Amino acid sequence: MSALEPFGARLRRAMDERGPLCVGIDPHASLLAEWGLNDDVSGLERFSRTVVEAMADRVAVLKPQSAFFERFGSRGVAVLEKSVAEARAAGALIVMDAKRGDIGSTMAAYAEAFLHKDAPLFSDALTVSPYLGYGSLSPAVALARESGTGLFVLALTSNPEGGEVQHAVRAGGRDVGATMLAHLAAENAGEEPLGSFGAVVGATLGDLSSYDLDINGPLLAPGIGAQGATPADLPGVFGAAVRNVVPNVSRGVLRHGPDVGALRTAAERFAEEIRTAVAAA
Repeated sequence: MSALEPFGARLRRAMDERGPLCVGIDPHASLLAEWGLNDDVSGLERFSRTVVEAMADRVAVLKPQSAFFERFGSRGVAVLEKSVAEARAAGALIVMDAKRGDIGSTMAAYAEAFLHKDAPLFSDALTVSPYLGYGSLSPAVALARESGTGLFVLALTSNPEGGEVQHAVRAGGRDVGATMLAHLAAENAGEEPLGSFGAVVGATLGDLSSYDLDINGPLLAPGIGAQGATPADLPGVFGAAVRNVVPNVSRGVLRHGPDVGALRTAAERFAEEIRTAVAAA
């Protein structure tokens, strides 16, 4: 397989050039309704096409939520395939939010579905769940290295239920979330300018100074906008690692659709606010 330049390097450049912002593509039923679209494949296609048109040539990262496409079956997945291809062609990096996690050949198949260069859903990175054990992700790690793509591993998520697992303390005193961060730091050791194996860490979690977030890799941070976190909160949450944060905004931008100009203005405002907050840290 002919590999791309490593995802971490491509992401660092994209954030430096386009601003540190990831916009979600989350066509759930309520948002389709807000846009005046039907909750069907035609509405899905119109929504996705509009977001790609508005964002793909100017934001660093777009993050489609696979579930909102999968619920329409094969026709929905076809819309996702087209959206991914068009967005990547326009210069955006695609993080596929599919949160896959399994073992052995099944994990390898999930990885191939999103990280193999010939796959219809080929993306620059994939969100994955490590809660069958971090080692269960090894097929995805191997394929990401081979193809020049990346992973975002669920580590410290913002949903209240997450703490039941992620804050559980292992023998030796380190909790599960910190263990995942340590695994990722090992994956990224020595990589320049940024490793390709990132963590998902919620921007709504408050002070995380008890965790070592310096994993030499990106930190995908959901929660900006509708979930309550603001760009100004980022330095307080992420500390010295804030420059490697990829803040994700979904509804905060998407609620301004379907007007393309309004979507672009909202994204530009968030990107500038994030850039200012990071520069001041």
